[in-house]
Amino acid sequence: MKTIYIKNLIVVMLAFNMTSCVDMLDEPVYSQLAPDNLLTTEEGIKNVLYSAYAHTANMSGASSKAVIAMEEWQTDLMWQTGGGENGTAVQFINFTLDPGLGILFSDLWAPNYRAIRNANIILENINNLKLSDQKKNEYSAEARFIRAISYIKLYNSFGPVPIRRSTTDELEVSRPSIDEMKLFIEEDLLFGLNFLPQPGSEDEFGRANKGAALAFLSKFYLQEKNWQKVVDYTNQLVALGYYSLYPVYQEMFKVENERNSEMIWVRPAYADATRSSANDWMNGAFPVGFQKDPVSGLEFQSNWVVFASEYRMRDQFYNTFSEDDKRKDLIITSFINKAGDTIQLLGDDNTRSFKYWPDPNAIQQAHGTDIPVIRYADILLSKAEALNEISGPNEEALNLINQVRERAGLNDSPLALSNFPSKESLREHILKERGWEFYSEATRRLDMIRMGVLISDAQKRGISNAQGFQTLLPIPQQAIDSNPVLIQNEGY
Repeated sequence: MKTIYIKNLIVVMLAFNMTSCVDMLDEPVYSQLAPDNLLTTEEGIKNVLYSAYAHTANMSGASSKAVIAMEEWQTDLMWQTGGGENGTAVQFINFTLDPGLGILFSDLWAPNYRAIRNANIILENINNLKLSDQKKNEYSAEARFIRAISYIKLYNSFGPVPIRRSTTDELEVSRPSIDEMKLFIEEDLLFGLNFLPQPGSEDEFGRANKGAALAFLSKFYLQEKNWQKVVDYTNQLVALGYYSLYPVYQEMFKVENERNSEMIWVRPAYADATRSSANDWMNGAFPVGFQKDPVSGLEFQSNWVVFASEYRMRDQFYNTFSEDDKRKDLIITSFINKAGDTIQLLGDDNTRSFKYWPDPNAIQQAHGTDIPVIRYADILLSKAEALNEISGPNEEALNLINQVRERAGLNDSPLALSNFPSKESLREHILKERGWEFYSEATRRLDMIRMGVLISDAQKRGISNAQGFQTLLPIPQQAIDSNPVLIQNEGY
């Protein structure tokens, strides 16, 4: 199923390539995407749908590692040195982001607005097809789901952004209020929840289902601190009975174990020479000169690549793991180089996340390891956080956290109510737990923002430029240039 989905994705991305170069220069021109005959058949609608999925996943070229790194460079987890990427990374790491930084447009703004554009095309043309009402509603639900998750990404990055409800909207659209933005996202996801298929019954792997809609609603409400709705929607997701914790944390992310019961929504990856939908995280995670991991025995293969750009983990984070915590096993602390020497990484802020374990069949930079967006463990920890915020430390919240900890090998040290005298103390622990569980999964920036520590933590690390307004990123200058009524975020 994955192969079918990805092949369709690649074909569609190539077909739409003639528009993508123009889109990189300006906000997409919505009325000029496709010839009329593309939209008169179900196959044509599906092609636009596949393209929308591809844009919101943003896995082409070097984007896959960028979508992770941009969410972690400003946090307590990782930093970066070397290569052409360093000029971008240091602006995040040092909190000196400039609106003209290209990646803000190329890897955040543009791909999500392309996905939104394609979703709107589907919504505007679906009623022209001779399909059952049920099928039309399913396509509409998928389109609105894609539109919603694309807007969630934009909203979490930049705050409220122009809402484009159709391809015929004026190009110059101002920013909505926070309430307008939230309502629009919520309505799209709720529509999806009503008409999307049950998990496991979707036509192809990688397409939306009710479980994904519930998961995004849960995480959306979590970030908005709408605690009761987090509890309500996580309960609905658990009640589906479809998802569960994968038994072995260290094996969960390997390419051979994809599509397991824990993965609710992923960015599908494929080892393809064109890198049109590939995971290239490991190219920056490998230390220069890596030949072998002395712990796992992993040996470097000739079909793998090591970039000059190096993704380094912070010692302060690694040292917070309990000795028995198996989650840290996917962070290497030393390696054997080609000369046979053992090189120590721990002690120099230089450990490496091998969470996306190298694909044995990778084609140079392109690995086929899917990138999780929302896992079942996130649902459990999100509900635990909400329960704590509603009523303080309680047994139900701790039981949820302990489920995740037990899988990590911490059966002998379950959390107890006596460990947490206050809501604040459990909140602090949940932030730590989320770091241990979700490092290298692009959740950390939002977690630290939600708990009010992103800026203070950076300041403690000596980042004097970090200021309160930087919980939002700057609106890309290209977007402002093409839309004069678009107002820049405060401070930039």
